[in-house]
Amino acid sequence: MAVITDAGGAAIGMWQPGTHKGMGIVGDPGSPSWFELHTRDYDASVQFYKDVFGWDARTMSDTPEFRYTTLGEGEAALAGIMDSTGFLPEGVPAHWAVYLRVDDTDAAVKTTTELGGAVVMPAEDTPYGRIAMVSDPTGAHFRLVG
Repeated sequence: MAVITDAGGAAIGMWQPGTHKGMGIVGDPGSPSWFELHTRDYDASVQFYKDVFGWDARTMSDTPEFRYTTLGEGEAALAGIMDSTGFLPEGVPAHWAVYLRVDDTDAAVKTTTELGGAVVMPAEDTPYGRIAMVSDPTGAHFRLVG
């Protein structure tokens, strides 16, 4: 097991599988459903994941407004890399965002705040579902998608 930084400076944990197989459930309500790297060094980051982890990197969009690459393609895609140069606030490092699947995004946001968390970005409808960014009581950010 190791924790490293990728070519764009984002921290990532990795392990060589043994008896611990990793996540047993992905995409069901209450479990992670998407992982997304936000980076200012898009080209180097995409190449890093291809070289180090053997990603089957698929360019989803490569316009100046939206550069995005996925691990896999279509419904089989597991994660994405986004060029966040245009909107990542100054001082915020490259990072991985985790999306947790929920049945009802608005209800999950309400429960988050009732339990001491906070709304970072309110829920909005997207082509990928209704998404909100929240934080837990310690300040850790994560996204909800329903």
